[in-house]
Amino acid sequence: MPAAPAISTIALNPTLGQKLAAMDRAQKMRLALGVALLVVIGIVGLVMGRQAEWRVLYADLADKDGGAIVAQLTQMNVPYQYAAGGGAILVPADKVYDTRLRLASQGLPKGAVTGYELMDTANRFGMTQFQERLTFQRGLEGELTRSIQALSSVSSARVHLALPNQNGFFRDQQKPSASVVVGMNAGRSLDRSQLAGIIHLVSSSVPEMDSKAVSVLDDTGKLLSTPPDDGTGTGSDAQQLQRVQQMEQLYSSRIMDILEPVVGRQNVRAQVSAELDFSQTESTSELFKPNQTPDASAVRSQQVM
Repeated sequence: MPAAPAISTIALNPTLGQKLAAMDRAQKMRLALGVALLVVIGIVGLVMGRQAEWRVLYADLADKDGGAIVAQLTQMNVPYQYAAGGGAILVPADKVYDTRLRLASQGLPKGAVTGYELMDTANRFGMTQFQERLTFQRGLEGELTRSIQALSSVSSARVHLALPNQNGFFRDQQKPSASVVVGMNAGRSLDRSQLAGIIHLVSSSVPEMDSKAVSVLDDTGKLLSTPPDDGTGTGSDAQQLQRVQQMEQLYSSRIMDILEPVVGRQNVRAQVSAELDFSQTESTSELFKPNQTPDASAVRSQQVM
């Protein structure tokens, strides 16, 4: 019986390892260089793609505004990063406009307030006397604004000074005046002592300015500084302040008495800010008509025994 012929097995679909083993040294080097080039191109594209996703939210911010914006971005869970040198804040491109609107609703950024440093940066060569006076006035307004914004109740402030040209003819006729616009933090208000402090701060910073010439308004246009009375009583302000404090304490205690039995003694806190209108007053007088005698005396009481 004749022997069966030998059958050799040939791989029709070689694996990747078999293909690599079949390559010579030069082919392997070219393949390695190609793979490395693809990896480098992918990394560069990924980095450039990430950079393209970030856009400038705000640039050239004051330190105070930058800190407030970063704190607000953290609270809103918006990712951010700083540009090279820290001169700008970057956010994802798809969140730029939405973030700006949300920050604007919080009053950010407030903008940098320039004070007396204007006098250092101004080029005085060729500057007229009017320009020097205007630069000084702007610097003084900025310094007063900074001082008022330092109050815990105030979120923003703006100071306008009206400084007349003091010369020998109009010195006694024109007096300086000022207007202050303050924006309050949420749930905060100025009491009468703080209001008096702002008025005194502004009036004492400008020579010959009377405290009655300072007007203070809030961001809604409401006049906070009451106009001076024409009467001669000087202790009316202290009496009015005492009356306001008494009303605030009275209503605070009433609120506490109502809520403490419901929520517990240590679980509630009440604070009342009272605004009383002292523009109207009531007075009672008792008049005695003089007797029809030459001495013109008046008899208040008489008793006959």
